Amino acid sequence: MAAELVEVFPDNPDDRVIDKIVNCLKNGGVIIYPTDTVYSMGCDSSNVKAVEKLCKLKNIKPSQNKFSIVCSDLRDISTYAKVSNEAFRLMKRLLPGPFTFIMPSTGDLPKILQTNRKTIGIRVPDHKVPNLIIQKLGHPIITTSVKDDIDDIVEYPNEIELLFDQNQHKVDMIVDAGWCGVIPSTVVDATESSNIHVLREGLGDLGDI
Repeated sequence: MAAELVEVFPDNPDDRVIDKIVNCLKNGGVIIYPTDTVYSMGCDSSNVKAVEKLCKLKNIKPSQNKFSIVCSDLRDISTYAKVSNEAFRLMKRLLPGPFTFIMPSTGDLPKILQTNRKTIGIRVPDHKVPNLIIQKLGHPIITTSVKDDIDDIVEYPNEIELLFDQNQHKVDMIVDAGWCGVIPSTVVDATESSNIHVLREGLGDLGDI
């Protein structure tokens, strides 16, 4: 069965459409959804079966996942990550925005997302659609970029027709919010307060770090 394709206007999302997306997630669905960087694939972080399905789609074991979670604002972050004062000050300046912060995880992180690294990536995107989804869901959603690895070149498809053709039999829903981007987030390692540094240069402005 092909994925359901739903259209949402990023500047003025329809509550009924957001409710439909949230219901899909609550029922264990895996979705492709827009962010302020690239289109991403994800599910309800608290739904074990959904996370297992996402891991299977990415061909990884749950214990080896490198997923990040998307929160709607800074208030939720301390539940899942141990945030140093230095990291918090930086996040307060940069979020919402195109950054992923890697930090030590807390015991409240869903067990299926806990790895031997004992870290978690945190995103707070500057995009109304995922933020509204998370607020209505009541849980963070997982994020992992939708990407193609072709001849060692990583590409991030952003055309809905292509995303649908490639993923219609993999995921349960594809959220069409128009053009996203093709540059992923900047990844910041904030696991040590004394050594906060950039792991991957992406869309975020490095001048602020």
